[in-house]
Order: sequence, then structure tokens, then C-alpha cells
Amino acid sequence: MLYAILCYHAEAIVGGWSKAQDDAVMEKLDVVHQKLAAQGRLGPVARLLPTSAATTLRKDSDPPLVLDGPFAETKEQLLGFYIVDCDDLDQALEVAKELGRANPGGAYELRPIGVFHPSTLPADAGQ
Repeated sequence: MLYAILCYHAEAIVGGWSKAQDDAVMEKLDVVHQKLAAQGRLGPVARLLPTSAATTLRKDSDPPLVLDGPFAETKEQLLGFYIVDCDDLDQALEVAKELGRANPGGAYELRPIGVFHPSTLPADAGQ
């Protein structure tokens, strides 16, 4: 089963890391990425740009309202996500724990994915 592992952290903390601090965290995370990739279990991974680059479409008005900024104002923001193939929630939790050891602070939210169509993405998506 595919699981989304949503990465939350205080954006001000992560955005305040020096390049060396950020590089060190990314190097530790890459160890986990390489392990999962070698097992054929790692799907798309995304690090989102800051919430200052976000735009929200509020669907509860007619016409829908477009706003600058993230959907919700919270202490911790969604900063990225992983798609990981796991046998069950326990295995997904182990992946999240391993990612957590490499990336201090924040939280991971795990959700099973009901529908995923990777073949519908253009080859140059995200470039």
C-alpha cells in the first residue's frame, strides 16, 4: 500500500537554518532515501517552497476566492512529503521514525493513499 508521509515543521526554524545545517540534514535524509530507493519503495518526494509562495483557492464561495498564502495559519507548516510503498501502517511508521532521526523537530503525518496515477504526470513535471 502507498502511504503519504507529510512533513510538518515550523517554517521559521527550517528557513533559518544555515546552508551548512540544511546540507547536513539533507545528507542524513539522503541515506534514508537511498535505502528506500534500493528497496524499490520510494515514490515521489517533494520539498515545498515557503508558504510565502503559496496561493489558496477557497472553494466555499461563488465565485471561488483566490488568496495569497497557505490554506491555514498554523504553528507548523506542510514543508514537503514522501510517497512510500509499505506493507502496512507499522512499516510506514518505521520509515517515518527513520526520517525523523535524520531530520530533527516537527512532525510527520501518515496517510494511506487511495488513488495514485503516476503515469498521468508529464515526463518533465517539476522541472
